[in-house]
Amino acid sequence: MSLTVFLELVEFKAKTASVLPFFIGICFSLYNFHKLHLGLVLLFFVAMFIFNMAVDILDNYNDYHHATEIHDYREKTNIIGREKIDLKLVFNLMVGMIVVSALIGIGLTFVVGWPFLLMGLFCYGVGIFYSSGPKPLSSLPLGEIFSGLTMGFMITCLCVYLNAFEVFQWNFRTLSEIFLISLPNTLWIANLMLANNICDLEEDEKNERFTLVHYLGKQAAIDLFIGLNVAAFMAVILAVLIGIAPWTMLGTFFVAPFIFKQVLLFLEKQIKRETFICAVRILAVGAVAQVISFAIIFLF
Repeated sequence: MSLTVFLELVEFKAKTASVLPFFIGICFSLYNFHKLHLGLVLLFFVAMFIFNMAVDILDNYNDYHHATEIHDYREKTNIIGREKIDLKLVFNLMVGMIVVSALIGIGLTFVVGWPFLLMGLFCYGVGIFYSSGPKPLSSLPLGEIFSGLTMGFMITCLCVYLNAFEVFQWNFRTLSEIFLISLPNTLWIANLMLANNICDLEEDEKNERFTLVHYLGKQAAIDLFIGLNVAAFMAVILAVLIGIAPWTMLGTFFVAPFIFKQVLLFLEKQIKRETFICAVRILAVGAVAQVISFAIIFLF
């Protein structure tokens, strides 16, 4: 397997979805708790990144097996069939990654306590059943919710907890503040899946995958795509107003024109190979802008 094929198999281009919530968690920890356990969060980053790759391999593996439009999808669209990758190799690679990431997570649990284990188990459960089982989450009108909350909120929460586990308080205020700071990423990640499902509506229905777009209708789903982008910027304003993020994070709005342009491009046509990249760009640019504008405060 070549490096290019491997990177496509693990959907490396989409890794912004897990990396940026991690960095927002670090910024939030430093700003609100004044704590950073560098060794712990680096181990968590490795485990998170490996598991994220394993989940994307699992998605491709299950999509290959579950496809009903065998010739078109298996042989022309799915990376495993298109590149004729050995299924045993794919399976062993996937299992190996899951085991390695789980061992790191268990080790971290011994250091920071059982809440980390419970949050980790939830993430593993969503990751595995996202594309597995008789009714995978990705084929239901729940995929956007689970992907957004798991990769947006949960990764940020895990990172904050690792850094501040000695003083972390499990109350509504703490969790709601973490939720708010993670909300832009949560919404942009949900939009990533929403855009994917909008583009794949006809193919998904042929393969008996009835996603949120199927139930909402294409136009309503597009309207939701627009609304979630607006809500992401409103969350940035609210986080600054209540004091859980510095005023510098308003710098996120410098990329608003770019994001607006990407939304317009997606509205023109919803074709996977041409405009799905707009949602990826929105997530990448928006999340990077949030992290950088938040982190700037630490220079003062």
